[in-house]
Formats: sequence, C-alpha cells, structure tokens
Amino acid sequence: MAKILYGVAGEGSGHSSRAKEVINHLLAKGHEIKIVSYDRGYKNLKQYFPVEEIFGLSFDYKNNKVRVLPTIVKNAFQLPAAKKSLDKVLRLIKEFKPQIVISDFEPLSCLAANLSGLPLISIDNQHRLTNAKIEYPKKYEKDAVLAKAVTRLLIFNTKACLVISFDKAKTLNKKTFIFPPILRGEVLETKSRRGDYILVYVTTPSKKLIEILEKINKKFVCYGFDKNEVLGNIKFKKASQKDFLRDLAGCEAVIANAGFTLISEALFLRKPYLAWPVAGQFEQILNACFIDKAGYGLHADELNEENIKKFLSNLKEYQQKIKYYKKEDNRKLFAKLDQLIRQYAR
Repeated sequence: MAKILYGVAGEGSGHSSRAKEVINHLLAKGHEIKIVSYDRGYKNLKQYFPVEEIFGLSFDYKNNKVRVLPTIVKNAFQLPAAKKSLDKVLRLIKEFKPQIVISDFEPLSCLAANLSGLPLISIDNQHRLTNAKIEYPKKYEKDAVLAKAVTRLLIFNTKACLVISFDKAKTLNKKTFIFPPILRGEVLETKSRRGDYILVYVTTPSKKLIEILEKINKKFVCYGFDKNEVLGNIKFKKASQKDFLRDLAGCEAVIANAGFTLISEALFLRKPYLAWPVAGQFEQILNACFIDKAGYGLHADELNEENIKKFLSNLKEYQQKIKYYKKEDNRKLFAKLDQLIRQYAR
C-alpha cells in the first residue's frame, strides 16, 4: 500500500466533492493519505477527513464575470502566504514521506511534488483544455488562450492526467486518459423524478434575476441568496447539500452557472440545463457549449427573460435528447488510478 499526498483545489465545491469519492476509494484500498486544501475545499473535506489548510488562489467576481486585473492584484499581495504554505507542504512531505502525489488542480501540491522529485498524477476536468481536442466558437478564443496558459502554469510535469469529461474527447498525448464525471455516492443512489418547479442556483445573488423570475408563470426554487423565504412564485432556500440534492432530483429543469460538477449531476439525473457561464471562465464556457451542442439545454451568455422563456419552451425537446445521455459510475477511473499508483508509487 502507498503513502499519498492529495492536493485539492478549494475554489467552489466541485473539486472537493469528487476528491471525497476518490479518497474514500483509496482508503478502502488500504492507502495512507494526507490531504491539503483551502477555502470551500478545506471546509467541505474536513467534515470527513483530517485536512491541512493551505493558501489557495482566489478570483474576483462582479456581475457574473471574472475581473482579471483585480484577481491578479489580490493574489500578488498574497505571495508571502503562498510561500509559507509551500514550506508547510514541503515539511509535510519530509515528515510523511509520501510515495506519490495526486492533485485535483491544486498548484502547491504540484510544485511541492516537483521540488521533491515525487511522481504526480492529476485528476481534474481542467486538462480537457490542454490535453484533449476541444471545439468551441471562435469568439471565445481569447478566453481559451488564457485558460490554457493558466492550466499549464498551475499543473505541470505529471506522470498521468486523468481527465473527466462529458464526452469522449480525443487525447493529444499518451499520458492523458478520459473518463466520465466522478459522481458522489449520494447522487449515484438518488432516484430522479420530475416535479413542477425549476431549480435555480447562483454563486452571486442577483436582484435583476429575481425580477425576471417573478414575471414568468412558473415555480422556482432558488439557492445562492442565503435566505429561507417565499416570494410569490419563488421559494428561496439556504445552502444545504441534502436539501439541494433532493430539489435537484425532483425538479423539472435547472438554471445555473456552468460549473462542471453540477452539470454532471444534473445530466445523470436527466435534467435539462440552462447554462449561464461566468464570463471569462473558459472552462464554464466549454461546459455550456457542450450542453447546447448535445441538445441537453441552452447556453446563455446573458441570463435574461428572453433566454429563460426560450429554455422553458423547449423543455420537452431537451428531455427527449437527455434520455440518451450515457450514465456511468466511477469504477473505470478508479481502476486506472489503482494501476497508476502501483506503477509509480516508490
């Protein structure tokens, strides 16, 4: 059995959600694991495992858009904290003596692995951008170039990349392997049913969105506004993993940002999706493009009344297409990861 250092990105909850499943699998195999993470990843994972908190990159958002310059400035001022966390990870490596490092798009564990001469395996969806053939409208070319550069900068010199993707994209090298999305055990065990409401999830509360939803003759259950309240046809609910999964399983469709994990769970549960990507986040743009091209929903750069009504008017068409989305569990990826650990753990 191997000693493994596992770095998990903390931006959002998607990385920690899938890392939890991978870690449980590795522990069941008898491996010894030390975890490092930050922000929401740290908060989520520490409920289940011992986790070391480290510095992590953060993004500056306004009006559903990444503000590039403020993001750069904010993180530049945090360089001393990043150096302190890197030293912490290097000390952990010296004391724990891992044989291999796994990173879910967490850069300090990647850098520490390279500085320590340890083999590195990445498990994420971001490497679709650099290690697989992807298609997207040319108007997003600048976003694509920036996203690819950031991906190469943050995670490098890997022995293997386990890339999770909605579709079986063609890989561009022999060290990259494509797998279906990693799903939480709770999702795999959940039965889908079709209710009479639309589930709405936003990362940034929007007064304008509420005004739009009030005009539409439909029930909406909304998360992301940090309140429990009923306002006409809109029911607001505070964050709760249990309640959210129940509402996801029972909704008619989903309106949300284009995060990889939520789309993965919605597709598994056969829910049409209006994908509203964060402007400037190319990975979300790519997810939204997939939804639109596959006929599983609508890609909307702007969440306005026209786009929402267009999405709702085509639900039957989306529901028909989504019936053919191939449901898969996590076993194929786990089998490949087991093989790589046997191959590279020293």
